[in-house]
Amino acid sequence: MDETDRVTAAVLIIGDEILSGRTQDINLNHIARYLGVFGVDLAEARVVPDVKAEIIAALDALRTRWDYVITTGGIGPTHDDITADCVAEAFGVPLEEHPEILEMMRERWGAEPTPARRRMARVPVGGSLVRNPVQGPPGFQIGNVFVLAGVPRIMQGMLEDVGPRLRTGRVVVSRTVRVEGTGESVMAAPLEALAVAHPNLSLGSYPFFNVDGFGSNLVVRGRDPEEVATAVDELIAAMSDIGARSVTRLEAEAGEG
Repeated sequence: MDETDRVTAAVLIIGDEILSGRTQDINLNHIARYLGVFGVDLAEARVVPDVKAEIIAALDALRTRWDYVITTGGIGPTHDDITADCVAEAFGVPLEEHPEILEMMRERWGAEPTPARRRMARVPVGGSLVRNPVQGPPGFQIGNVFVLAGVPRIMQGMLEDVGPRLRTGRVVVSRTVRVEGTGESVMAAPLEALAVAHPNLSLGSYPFFNVDGFGSNLVVRGRDPEEVATAVDELIAAMSDIGARSVTRLEAEAGEG
């Protein structure tokens, strides 16, 4: 895909509960779709345990490779919520209790925060707060890293404060052609030829099997709407040439350009 005006991001999912299967992550899909509206490509995602060395190593690798990093999880009040500690260490700065967060806590609970709650008020020096419109303390940003909660509803609320801070890129346009009754092996050659003819586009094949039959959803993605439209026309013609039984141009899905 054309790299011109490309803005990239990575997601770092933190938590033993994700890796153990106890908790199912649903944040990644939401983040990817949200970033796409701003023309930001989600280029990589990693899941790491609640281990300081693992978190710091992943964070350092991602923040130097991609434009932005969004972390989820590990900013609660318990001993294993170590994301803030790891981010501070990765950036080489100390943690401090943010006075604005402490005041939020006093207003909410009507008393001085307990030691456990004060853990959630710690922010790396130089960091700025990411608003939390749902409940609990905010997240924070330092450099190109945004640190968000792991609870989906809270994470989604915080994400609304992240979007306006991003450098936007050209939004990717995505179109789908559904081919039924034809296997991928038959479609492989014309798909490869189309990919070679349009190196700035991404062309993917996603097979399906159900009670009504089989086939594949062919997805064309790119930043130039006209080239995407041309490629879709050529794709439909190529599928007809190989005798595909049913070829349907699908409407754009919600959130697609």
